[in-house]
Amino acid sequence: MRNLMIAGLCATLGGCVSSGETVSFKASNPQQQALMRDGQPALVSRQKSSLVLVKPAARQLQANGRPVFVVGINNLGRQPVDFRVAQVEAIQHVAGTDYSMQVVSYEMLVQEEKNRQVAAAILTGLAAAGNAYSAANAGRGSYTTPSGRTGTFYSPTAAAIAQGNAAAQNEAMIAATVETGQRNMAMLEQAVIKDNTLMPGEWYGGQLHLAPPTDQAGGQKTYTIVITVGNERHVISVAQAPAGV
Repeated sequence: MRNLMIAGLCATLGGCVSSGETVSFKASNPQQQALMRDGQPALVSRQKSSLVLVKPAARQLQANGRPVFVVGINNLGRQPVDFRVAQVEAIQHVAGTDYSMQVVSYEMLVQEEKNRQVAAAILTGLAAAGNAYSAANAGRGSYTTPSGRTGTFYSPTAAAIAQGNAAAQNEAMIAATVETGQRNMAMLEQAVIKDNTLMPGEWYGGQLHLAPPTDQAGGQKTYTIVITVGNERHVISVAQAPAGV
């Protein structure tokens, strides 16, 4: 079951999830069942040709952050069926009015990560320039003799050591920046759900990222996620509230 148990990845990618809010599910028809999976709430929705399993990607969601869910899809039919992220809908319900919640696609998350990498590269470059500037002035100093005479001095050895240290630090900073970017991209590729054709009997899944629901003054937020598999619509009712409420 591809990626179905990936629950601890940073919803990089929306930031690592910390304590804040929890979610619960409510079965909206006889073909659904709310249950617990590994200590977390989950919901199974079954229709004639497909089954969908939804659970939060972490035990608690970041308050006012993006909700991230792990979605597993099973093709129960005898023909291939398509899943398209663009067909996923999310609607928040506030005082009798419905508001659309954006589904954050893999492509959007990749672009965000690219933007983050550009900003990180700029900051790393500034830090490296600062190191190089400090190293260039290393080995220079001033002195004052007991008689009050002042002067300056230059130590080539101290300068060489400082410049060598700065070069090593800069190389490590740049390597770490590049490595972090590559790791984040790999996590996105592995974890985030994408368009997929499911063959008969096949499971497919991954993380589904949503735009943050509108805050309700610290109260419960309710919304619906509609996941379409082929021509079948799975309507998932979600309640999100501060932990302990």
